[in-house]
Amino acid sequence: MAERGRQWRSWRQPGAWSLTGYPAPGRESPDRGGPLRVVLVDDSADVRTLVRTHLRLSGVAVVEGEGANGADAVDLARRLQPDAMLLDVSMPDVDGLTALPQVLEVSPATKVVMFSGFDEEQLALRALALGASSYLTKTSSLDAVLAELVLVAGGDPSSLWGDGGESKDDGAAELLGDQVERFESVFDDAAIGMATMTLQGSIVRANAALARMLGRTVADLLGGSYGAAVSDEEGLRAATESIVEQGVDVVTLEHPRSAEVYRRSTLTVVRDRAGGPLYLFAQCQDVTEQRLAELELQRSEQRFRLMVDVVRDYAIFMLDPEGRITSWNLGAQRTKGWSADEIIGQHFRIFYPAEQQQLRHPEHELELALRDGVYQEEGWRVRKDGSEFWAHVTITAILNEAGEHLGFAKVTRDHTERMQLLEQQGHYAQALAEANVSLEAANADLAAAADAQARLLAVTAHELRTPVGVLTMSARLLADNLDRLEADERDELLAGMQSSATRLQRLLGDLLTTVRLEAATLALELEVHDVAEVVGPALSRLRIAHPDAVIEAEVPDGLLARVDADRLAQIIDNLVANAATYGESPIRVSATAAGSVVEITVGDAGPGVPPELHDRLFERFATRSGRGTGLGLHIVRELARAQGGEASYRAEHNAFVVTVPAVPRVR
Repeated sequence: MAERGRQWRSWRQPGAWSLTGYPAPGRESPDRGGPLRVVLVDDSADVRTLVRTHLRLSGVAVVEGEGANGADAVDLARRLQPDAMLLDVSMPDVDGLTALPQVLEVSPATKVVMFSGFDEEQLALRALALGASSYLTKTSSLDAVLAELVLVAGGDPSSLWGDGGESKDDGAAELLGDQVERFESVFDDAAIGMATMTLQGSIVRANAALARMLGRTVADLLGGSYGAAVSDEEGLRAATESIVEQGVDVVTLEHPRSAEVYRRSTLTVVRDRAGGPLYLFAQCQDVTEQRLAELELQRSEQRFRLMVDVVRDYAIFMLDPEGRITSWNLGAQRTKGWSADEIIGQHFRIFYPAEQQQLRHPEHELELALRDGVYQEEGWRVRKDGSEFWAHVTITAILNEAGEHLGFAKVTRDHTERMQLLEQQGHYAQALAEANVSLEAANADLAAAADAQARLLAVTAHELRTPVGVLTMSARLLADNLDRLEADERDELLAGMQSSATRLQRLLGDLLTTVRLEAATLALELEVHDVAEVVGPALSRLRIAHPDAVIEAEVPDGLLARVDADRLAQIIDNLVANAATYGESPIRVSATAAGSVVEITVGDAGPGVPPELHDRLFERFATRSGRGTGLGLHIVRELARAQGGEASYRAEHNAFVVTVPAVPRVR
């Protein structure tokens, strides 16, 4: 019998029962005259079903009532006055430790066995201090649960297993106990503060690290409120409500400062197989060093802002990466006239004269500051009342540690008096400033032109390299080995040469068209044409040029438009070639009348143009995946505009649309 007493872990009231699990000497088991009347309170319906079924099959106990939380326990005790109650510790709404004193108050004769998954001696002693007759862990077998209920109610459990006196424990409890022991070892030895709690925040298990962090002992913490332990009852209450009522899985709390100590807790929920919450697990960290560093940074930033704000001789303000104003000091208000409420959010070009705005001089300043890190100049600026002043300006690019561009810092000082003095000496400074502005604009134009020319040469060289190489090497191979080549090999080489020649011809045509469009020297012969008569022959040529592509057409006869037939065919050619290169068959070409224009649509079955390219599809040198010259769609748009139309991309249909002026049919 002594061996059986070690098959489960239990604690009992001292002086009433022996630690072996039998009535204390001098106290006999009463004759109950019937089965033991038991109430089960556990938020797990599966647990209640197992215990209820086992008690019924034993024949020595009957379950008269069941509940799922502490409130149910109090109500059942009041109504049923049971002999014994099996009461879970961790339950929603009201946990077992909270309900225990109330149960004994309404039914003093009821013997309460606390039934918990937490194998903590201090927690058990806490439950016994509150009036529980026994504390039993859920690693126990069902036989052990029955024996404990009989024992605390004054019965003799020795008869439950017959002559052999052995429990039917199949060893599962021992296996689970080994797993629990390993978990407890990790939990207790962890360097970070940890606690397990009921769903109301009562601590049922705590490790030494948490006790040290809070300046308490583990025994002091058990059974108490975690919120009280970390001085954050309100935060814990809100966190448990989020987890239990709203289904949140993880909540992080920044606790109020306590004696210059900052703590952060992360609460997670352990759920049952049905997804219901069982209990809470908390990890507590001392984040004092981190918070003090953050506070010092905030104080430093605040001191800097105060210093900037009180400066009156300099306009100091911040710009976002696009040039919109994000901060404004008193010096800026004094120099420029706008208050912070009036100016924050506007673009800083508002400070520049109209002619400089037209030249995009403000934007050019930001480009130079971002390129060089800092930009300085002197020039005329405009106040809120429209008056101008001579300003010395410094713009500094602001980057973070990762090199990401955050914006600009701009410092402006009014040098009007010095400028007026220079004006009295022959207006030299003003003329020099205007010359500087003009020179900068001219330099910007030259730089842009040089950049465009360099890109054009680079793209041209890249696109020429492959077809020229194919032509050169194919010609050499044919010349040196004509007699030794097979017929199909000669055909393949000649086909490659023809394809390369066609590619060169197309590139040359694109380059010539681009140059003429830029120079406005492209001659157009605008006449009335039936769109079908222009599109049809163009598609026939394209089907030969792209034999692997399926090209479908829906262009009705009778759609008249005023166009240059050759240039319209070039538009169709570029759009179909673009679809064949980047899209998927079938390629669909259609034309419809739409009011005063004829819409020509070219679409394909491919995935479409990536959203990040939509805004620059028709710009020069805009390529996808580094393929092509990036001139084809630019030419399409410029040719459409030259004929009085427009070109656009409709992402929802993955189609390019070109409009040309329609000509009404004479009836």
